Amino acid sequence: MLIEDGFPGQRLRVLPARRVRQALTQPGIAHLVVTDAGYFPTAQAHGKDRPTGSSQCVVLVCVLGSGTVRVGGVRHEVRRGQVVVLPPNVAHSYAADTEDPWTLWWVHLTGRDLEEFLHSSGMTAAQPVRHLRDVYRPVSLIEEIVAAMERGDTDASLLAASGAAWHLMAQLCAEQVAGASALPVVDAARDYIVANPAEQISVAGLAAMARMSPSHFAAQFRQRVGTSPLRFQTQVRMGRARELLDTTTSSIEAIARAVGYDDPFYFSRVFKTVHDVAPTVYRSTPRD
Repeated sequence: MLIEDGFPGQRLRVLPARRVRQALTQPGIAHLVVTDAGYFPTAQAHGKDRPTGSSQCVVLVCVLGSGTVRVGGVRHEVRRGQVVVLPPNVAHSYAADTEDPWTLWWVHLTGRDLEEFLHSSGMTAAQPVRHLRDVYRPVSLIEEIVAAMERGDTDASLLAASGAAWHLMAQLCAEQVAGASALPVVDAARDYIVANPAEQISVAGLAAMARMSPSHFAAQFRQRVGTSPLRFQTQVRMGRARELLDTTTSSIEAIARAVGYDDPFYFSRVFKTVHDVAPTVYRSTPRD
């Protein structure tokens, strides 16, 4: 028999329905309202069956152990370091593994920004389970939510929980942790560009490192990062150039070389295209 809660050491907060309705009308809080949140350690026999789904979005972060989730008749394994995102009003069920029960941090969310988060990140019933590159940040945000709700259901507490929830969903969107096997390779390529702004890196070279065709690599990169490899490289280079202009007295020529441009005049043209001012003007303009 599955049980919903009652695990030794658990933390659990549930917002009364009347308070949820109030929160959905309050400025700031209404963008993303946390209705339930908690922590279930080693949740033996934990599980839930919702034949008609939940009116909220359910987010489960597995930090230890394992379990399963079933959505639309499809069964998905859940392991440590993964997040489950169940959209509202979608029939689902989930259960901890009998031999190695999971430890979960979890939240239920509603609010006016929720649909946009789910849409922009591709968090759908077809892909309910995602790998997390960094499990610690989402967990710390859910712990922050739980701590805020443990202080009561005052406006200040709910606003703090809402802010942490907004950050949590933004973090999950930024990770875009879909399960495609190529994406970790794209992550490595993205990190390589960031770490080597001065290197002359071509799309063909990056694709060869990833063992993909240039066209396939470029498509995967755009899906993962949101822009093309060359445009991302330019963004990285211009960010590093701004840093050097702000924090050093290096010449424009030296800064150009440091961010991968042999021709300082071409560097200046690219900088002006991105920032609307030349590097010399940028450096001389006072910052607030």
